[in-house]
Amino acid sequence: MEALEPPIFNTFGIPHHVAFAWLVMLVLMALAVAIPRRPALVPRGLQNALEAVLEFILGLIDDVIGPEGRRFLPLIATLGLFIFASNLLGLVPGFTAPTDNVNTTGACALVVFFSYHWIGIRQQGLGAYFRHFAGPMPALAPLMVPIELISHLARPLSLTLRLFGNMLGGHILLSIVFFMTVGLSSWALSGAAGVAGLLIGSFGAVATVVFTVGFLFPLKLLVAFLQAFIFVMLSMLYIAGALEADHGAEHGPGGHAGPGVPAPAHH
Repeated sequence: MEALEPPIFNTFGIPHHVAFAWLVMLVLMALAVAIPRRPALVPRGLQNALEAVLEFILGLIDDVIGPEGRRFLPLIATLGLFIFASNLLGLVPGFTAPTDNVNTTGACALVVFFSYHWIGIRQQGLGAYFRHFAGPMPALAPLMVPIELISHLARPLSLTLRLFGNMLGGHILLSIVFFMTVGLSSWALSGAAGVAGLLIGSFGAVATVVFTVGFLFPLKLLVAFLQAFIFVMLSMLYIAGALEADHGAEHGPGGHAGPGVPAPAHH
């Protein structure tokens, strides 16, 4: 991968994904500290944008988890904003996206994995939470337990590889276009191929720049948003599943949730 990387700012021996992840966190923390200090009654500019983001995430939480999921806003919003900002950083010349490294995406996936299990245990109790791994009836437990374990263990792997693969693919594509532009420009300016080489090389360099700015960057921007959105949606689905009552006690008499058991969120 290092052979495909365009020039990147020197991080003084710190791995790029670590240094740039800390940069993203510092920027987000600075925004979180600065904006509440001078809140405007009629929000404008950056405050208006961040309030729109907050309302968007709250709407997603209400739709996927239900109103009780609003208490998980700090977890969900932090993950979404960090991943989206990290994805965007890869579009800035001299930087790479922290999320195009499997260590970053794996860390985010593990946060989700342990969080939703902890949420489920806190909500239902240890025994009730793990009973749903056995299925709706004890006779199915030998079949259901291995299936449920594999399913849950596959979730962090899926979250990790989906985000990592998409961002790494975009990084490789941008690197190839960068080296094509540099190569064509160098060939045109060298004069080795004469006037024809100058014309062809110049046209190729301009075409790659136009392609990058007019198509590739907007596409990467869309992918950056979609990957953060998908990660957040899956995280909320996992939390919603952890909050549901276990199979054996979902419904009491009359089809209502039993005493002490929260009704499943309507999706």
